Amino acid sequence: MPLQLTLNPKTSTWSLYSSKENAPYLDGVKMRLHYQAKPAAWYAVRKKSRQALETWKDPRITGPEEASSPHGELQQFTLTMAPERCGLHITLTFALPGEHPLLLWKINLENKGDNPIWIDRIDMLRAGFFPQKSLLPEPGPITMQKNILPGGQGVIRPHPAPGELAFYSNGWQSWSHTGSYGADDYYRQTQLGFFATSMWYNAGTPRPKKPGYFASDMFGVMGDRQHRSGILAGFLSQKEHFGSLKVRIDDPLYPALFLWANGDQARLDPGASITTDWAAVQFVDIDAPNPLSPYLEAVARENGIRPSQFAPPNSQSLPPNSHPAPVSPLLVGEGPGVRSGWCSWYHYYQDITAKDIRSNLQAAQEIKDSVPLGTIQIDDGYQEEVGDWFTFDPAFPQGVKPLVNEIKQAGLTPGVWLAPFIVHPKSKLARKHRKWLLRNRWRLPVNAGFIWNTFTRALDLTLAPALEHVQNVIRTAVEEWGFPYLKLDFLYAAALSGQYHDPTKTRAQVLRSGLEVIREAAGDDVMLLGCGAPLGPAIGLVDAMRIGADVHPGWYPSFGGYELLFRAEPNMPSVRNALQNTLTRAMLHRRWWINDPDCLLLRPGTDLTLPEVRSLATAIAFSGGLTLLSDDLAALPPERLQIAQAILPPIGQRPRVPDWFDAATPSIMRLDLENATGKWHLLAIFNWGKREKSLDLEVEHLGLDGKQTFYVSPFWTGETTLVTGGRLTLDAVPPHGVRVLALRPITPDSPQYVGSDLHIAQGLEVANWFATPTTLRILLARPGHAQGQILLHLPEPPRRASISQKEIPWQKAEGTLYSFAVQFYQRGELRVRL
Repeated sequence: MPLQLTLNPKTSTWSLYSSKENAPYLDGVKMRLHYQAKPAAWYAVRKKSRQALETWKDPRITGPEEASSPHGELQQFTLTMAPERCGLHITLTFALPGEHPLLLWKINLENKGDNPIWIDRIDMLRAGFFPQKSLLPEPGPITMQKNILPGGQGVIRPHPAPGELAFYSNGWQSWSHTGSYGADDYYRQTQLGFFATSMWYNAGTPRPKKPGYFASDMFGVMGDRQHRSGILAGFLSQKEHFGSLKVRIDDPLYPALFLWANGDQARLDPGASITTDWAAVQFVDIDAPNPLSPYLEAVARENGIRPSQFAPPNSQSLPPNSHPAPVSPLLVGEGPGVRSGWCSWYHYYQDITAKDIRSNLQAAQEIKDSVPLGTIQIDDGYQEEVGDWFTFDPAFPQGVKPLVNEIKQAGLTPGVWLAPFIVHPKSKLARKHRKWLLRNRWRLPVNAGFIWNTFTRALDLTLAPALEHVQNVIRTAVEEWGFPYLKLDFLYAAALSGQYHDPTKTRAQVLRSGLEVIREAAGDDVMLLGCGAPLGPAIGLVDAMRIGADVHPGWYPSFGGYELLFRAEPNMPSVRNALQNTLTRAMLHRRWWINDPDCLLLRPGTDLTLPEVRSLATAIAFSGGLTLLSDDLAALPPERLQIAQAILPPIGQRPRVPDWFDAATPSIMRLDLENATGKWHLLAIFNWGKREKSLDLEVEHLGLDGKQTFYVSPFWTGETTLVTGGRLTLDAVPPHGVRVLALRPITPDSPQYVGSDLHIAQGLEVANWFATPTTLRILLARPGHAQGQILLHLPEPPRRASISQKEIPWQKAEGTLYSFAVQFYQRGELRVRL
């Protein structure tokens, strides 16, 4: 989709069009710089800003010039203009990558004056307007004329003809709600005020309260659900500034989108300069298999992520009838960065002891043949207080180093939880090093959120001693204690709004520098898992990232045993909120990092129903990311352990979410898998309602060929059926439940693998498939002991069957389908005489 960029010096605007017919466009886009030539008084509520870029003063455009970049060769234009009266020089750079359908642009600010300048906000894109209701034009015929909006703010059109507008909003940090909104929806936000706002929301991003008005962080997508096209606007990195968006879609004739970089009132001294991160626009085909991939992959390149860095494990075996047999992906293991394991938090919370760690380590070894776990993660509670990382709770009299050695001796990977940027007010660190704490304009410690039943504090990482302390904590955990895996929590605390010791730094720069120090101290071989982290500054520095809220032993959020008051909270710990972002941020997996959907809770006796547990297990499995259990392993009954066995090892692939833009909470996940048995589609279809529901779906809405006939093999419950006529009917899906289905196009004249209960993937357990007119040989492989049923389509009834040379019975299921009971350890060869 070739893009055409137009710079118009007369109107001080730019426009972007596509050569494709009926494509989205931006026309007459404005930019604006907000800055101050003198600092605002500490008591000032409203700060007077100067503005620039509304008019390009004496503009000079050079280009196009070729420039090399991580995105290939760029066709680059540079626009310079006369300086502001204060000596501020502004340079605009626009670039079109030759190999990618993106527009990139950035703004450089250089202070050549004699006095400092304070940068408030850099508006990169202003299209449409946010008027008072009385200023809206009278309803009338649709006009396709350009620049029709009051104020000359330009036009944004996800499609040339107005339709059903929607907006995909990305939350600020790991736990922040992410999802799509319709024109009549309200922006999801907390009602907890100062208890939680600083944790979940970027200080520079608005929180609209009108229907049809929304905000987003780093990037967002305005689109048209009717015409299936949209416009993504965002930033390729957040190394220099946090990026924010606000939109209005309440009127399809007059949508608006503003994109800006938060200056945070950082001081620009004489002789100093700063350049924004690249801003980006992509025109989006909402129904494409990977609709946001041009932008997401550009972000990865910009942040130094190699294409193979998070590549999925090889899910393809040799073609049918090839020899020798390769190894099953399930036996190969987890692939780069993907881990399975156990975490102490959701069963023991802060009441953990060294004895509990050892007990679960022993249990993990005892169940390893059925539930292979690779990591033992010691979570919060081992330290004396949050911030006092070098002194241990009495329940850990020898510290954690002996546990590290025992975990390694058991052949597992030890991991530890740290929160290096946040401080408990009762910690020794808070008392002894008060100057290290970030302060507000009244010189009081900044509120980092109500956690551990108290209002917490944050370190000011622009203070060298505070940053050295963080470095020392990480080096101690890695070099002295011996952990190769660190979970880093509450990372947002390094980017709170406050009066930093170094006033020339933006909040994004502070957080990024803190994470760079952590990565340098840990080394490249240590796995870093980010949590509670603003996404942008962490890209390229962490290996895995929590992408949703914490789970909780209940579907809805609660606090202190009370649920009703907190049920609508979008960011609080709960299975509902964790699943929300597991689906809406699924596209980030293996592009920016390994996604962490949080832990699977299996134990009975919680507020979770069995269908809710299966929904959580299914979403974790389909996400392809980290898979950690968090129960007392020794106390889990066999039927609950079977749920874990069904999803381990992790599939590791990135799923598609076909309805990512069409629903507040998407309800479909899809994996396209292939190996020696052929190609198949794995579907998870959720019922988020409070009542049992029957679902009737068009196959084409799942992105599949409606004319194709499929075998449909269910996993958790149900019977194998056929899909014909382009419709898929599911009866009695329980509330908050899921149906997992493997769909394979029917090949009536040859043997076919239809499904199994050996693994939720229903096919990756097959390492090879070898068929002749008289014999079918299937090499099966998965860790430990495996026992279950395999369903095959056979044109002729089988004569005999054996697994690893031991005869086994079979049953005719229906028509030409036959079920075989198999049992093997790690590997088994199923032979069927035809």
